[in-house]
This record gives sequence, structure tokens and C-alpha cells, in this order.
Amino acid sequence: MSFFKKIFSSSDKQDDKPKDNTIKSNAPLDEMFANKFIKKNGKFLYCTNIEEVNQNLTNIFKENNWTKTLCFDKDLEKMLFSLDNSYTTKLNKKIPFFTYCEQLIAENGSILFSSNQLKEIKLAELPNNFIVFARTSQLLKNRNDALTNINLKYKKEKPSNISAVKHYDTNKK
Repeated sequence: MSFFKKIFSSSDKQDDKPKDNTIKSNAPLDEMFANKFIKKNGKFLYCTNIEEVNQNLTNIFKENNWTKTLCFDKDLEKMLFSLDNSYTTKLNKKIPFFTYCEQLIAENGSILFSSNQLKEIKLAELPNNFIVFARTSQLLKNRNDALTNINLKYKKEKPSNISAVKHYDTNKK
């Protein structure tokens, strides 16, 4: 049973719970990613439909008092507009960055980005707070699989600036 199904299915069985916190290498990719991501202080919300996405985004913006968002994607800008959250394409480290990603890498809980999301901006120049809109179909086992997928997806024009975010604690420098 996948990790996300475990979260959302109700069960009274105690033996469905993991016996320890270790993740086996043969665990489903979503479970492996989620556990590694959380261990690195990443936070995520799993949504099953766009209404849940919109509600969770609204809650995130309200909880953090964010009224403006850095966003470079036209589709995500439409989503922000529908939520009455203003956005900008001008770099500002004080507001969150709302973006898609290339891949989610299960083996180490990292998120792979390219110039398609970051433009030509280096990760260190972006805000500390990212909101990443990703799908479970973007989960891959390791970085090699992710890079292979990028090569297949962008046969003619490969993106530049391929970078992975590996640590999610904004207090660490």
C-alpha cells in the first residue's frame, strides 16, 4: 500500500503501523520520498483534487501572512489570481517562491529544478520559502533517473541550471 493511501485510509489495525522509523530500499517511491523529505525538515501537503490544493494554499498564505508571491509560471499565476494572492516576477527574497519542479527524487528526498522553473537565477538567490506544486507522477527513484527523464523530455532544448534542493531548514546556512 502506498504511503499516501496509508495516510488517508482509516484502520483500527495496530499492525499496519511501521515497527520502526527506517525506510526500506524497496518501499514505494512516495513513501521513501515523503520520509526523507520530512527528515530534512521539508513540509508537504498531499491533495487529491484542485479544491484541496486551493484550500491548502489559502491556509498557507494566511498562516504565514503572505500576501504576495514570486512566481514565473503563467498557469500558477492564474491559480494565485483565483486565490486573491498577488504575485510578482521580480526577485524578492522576503516573499515565498511558488513554482513547479522537474522531479521529486525519492532516494534522498530532494527536489530537482531547472531553468524552466528558476530561469537563470541561482538557488541561493531565491527566497528561503518555496511552495512547490508537484504531482506523484514526478517521483523518481534517484538523480540518475531524474536526469535521464529530463534528457528524454527535452530532446531538442535541454534546460540549463539543473539544481536540486536537498535541505529544507531555512535556519541553516
